[in-house]
Amino acid sequence: MEENHFNDFKSKDIEGKKLGRTISAFANASGGDVYLGIREENDTKIKHWEGFKTIEDANGFIQMISNMLVLTNNYEVVFLKHPVLETYVLQVTIFKTQSVVYCTDGKVPYVRKGAQNLPCDTPEKIRRLELDKGISSFENETVAESDLSDVDNTIVWERFKNSIVPDTDTEAWLKKQRLFVGGKLTVAALLLFSDEPQVCLPKRSSIKIFRYQTSGEAERDTLVGVPITVEGCAYSQIYEAVSKTKEIIESIRKFGKEFETIEYPEETLHEIITNAVLHRDYSIATDIQIRIFDNRVEVESPGKLPGYVTVDNILTAQSARNPKIVRLINKFPEAPNKDVGEGLNTAFEAMAKLRLKEPLIEENDNSVLVIIKHEKLASPEELVVDYLLKNDSITNRIGRNITGIKSENSMKRIFWKLRDAGMVYMIGAGSVAAWKKTGDFESKANSLKVNENKEN
Repeated sequence: MEENHFNDFKSKDIEGKKLGRTISAFANASGGDVYLGIREENDTKIKHWEGFKTIEDANGFIQMISNMLVLTNNYEVVFLKHPVLETYVLQVTIFKTQSVVYCTDGKVPYVRKGAQNLPCDTPEKIRRLELDKGISSFENETVAESDLSDVDNTIVWERFKNSIVPDTDTEAWLKKQRLFVGGKLTVAALLLFSDEPQVCLPKRSSIKIFRYQTSGEAERDTLVGVPITVEGCAYSQIYEAVSKTKEIIESIRKFGKEFETIEYPEETLHEIITNAVLHRDYSIATDIQIRIFDNRVEVESPGKLPGYVTVDNILTAQSARNPKIVRLINKFPEAPNKDVGEGLNTAFEAMAKLRLKEPLIEENDNSVLVIIKHEKLASPEELVVDYLLKNDSITNRIGRNITGIKSENSMKRIFWKLRDAGMVYMIGAGSVAAWKKTGDFESKANSLKVNENKEN
C-alpha cells in the first residue's frame, strides 16, 4: 500500500498534533485509514513495522481520536498483530463527517488532497469547506440584483401558487419561507419561481448538453453540432433536459446484427438529472453538463457530495445540500422528485430491469460525475455458470442475488435450462433445495465461453 488520498502511515512516536491533522483531514474529505506503528523512510519510502508492544500502549492515541470525534463517533479502531514480532499496529478508519472537524488545537481544520493534509487557514477556505460538506447552503444567499418582480406573476410562480397556495400574498409567503430577505430574493427563490433565473445567476444555473460521436474521450473533433443550453426554472429545466437527452440518444443507431436504436431507461435519465439539479453546489460558477457518447451518457454536477455522503454509501445515505429547493419543488404538480431519497435507487433498478450495467458514480475535486454505460450485463445463465466455476452448488436465493432476478419461478427456469444442457442437477427439496454441477460441467462451461467469444 502507498500513502494516498485514503491511506496514511504514521510512526508510533508521532506527535499528537501531527496525527490530529491527518484525522481532521480524512474526516473533512472522503474518509480514510491511518496505520499507527509503521515508519516510512522519507527518501526511499521503505516501510518498517515498528508496532506497539501491547494494545494498552496505544490508549493515548485512541483517547485523542475519541476526543476529536466525540460529537460524530465516525471512526473505528482495529489492532493488527504481527505473526512473528507479536507487536501491534493500530488501524484507525476515519469516516467522512457531516460537521467540520478541527485539529487538536481547535483552531484549524484540514482536508485531504492526495497524500497531503492541507490547512483551511482562511475564512474563505473554511467557508468553502462548509459549502462542500453541506453545513451551509448557497441556496440561502440573497442575490443583490434581484427584487420581487423577478418572481411575482411569473408563469412558474402562478402555476405553483394556484395549485398549492392560491389565496396567499406573494411577498408574505416568500418571507415566511425565508425566500425574500431584506428586499432581495434568495438563490432558492430565483431557481424555483423565476421564469429566467439565469439573468441573476449567470453561469451557475443552466444545463449544457453535448453530443460526441465517439466511444472515447470528449474532444472538439468529435463534438456534433452546437451544444444545447437548457435554461428556465429548476422544475422546467429537469423535464426539458430529460426530453432533449432522450431525443438525442434515440437518434443514435448502433450496428449489431442490424442497425438498432440505443435505449436507456427514461427513469434513470430522469432521476440522475433531477439529482444533479437539486443537489448541485450553486456557489460554483459552472453549469451542469450532460455529455452523450455512442456508448454512454455522463452527467456532471458541480460540487462534492454533501455531508457524510460518499460514493460507497450514496444509495443509503441522505443529506440534502439544498433542502429548501428539495422540499418546495416536491410540492409542485407532478414533482420531479416524487419519492424523496429514492431517486438514485430508482435509477439503478431501472438499469437492472433492462439488464444494463448499473451507473458509475465518481467524486472529483469540484464535481460529482455519474456515468450511465450502455453495456449489457452477462446473461443470467452466464452469471450462474461463473458462480459454479468457483462453487459446488447454488440455491435459488443466491441465484436471484447474483442475477438481479426477483421471481423464484423465473430463477427456476434458468436452472432448468442448465439442467437440460446437462450442466447441473437438483439436490434436496423445498427450502433446502439446491443445484449442484455435474461431472461434465467445466468442459461444457468452457465450450459455452468459446462459442460466446466466436459470436463476439
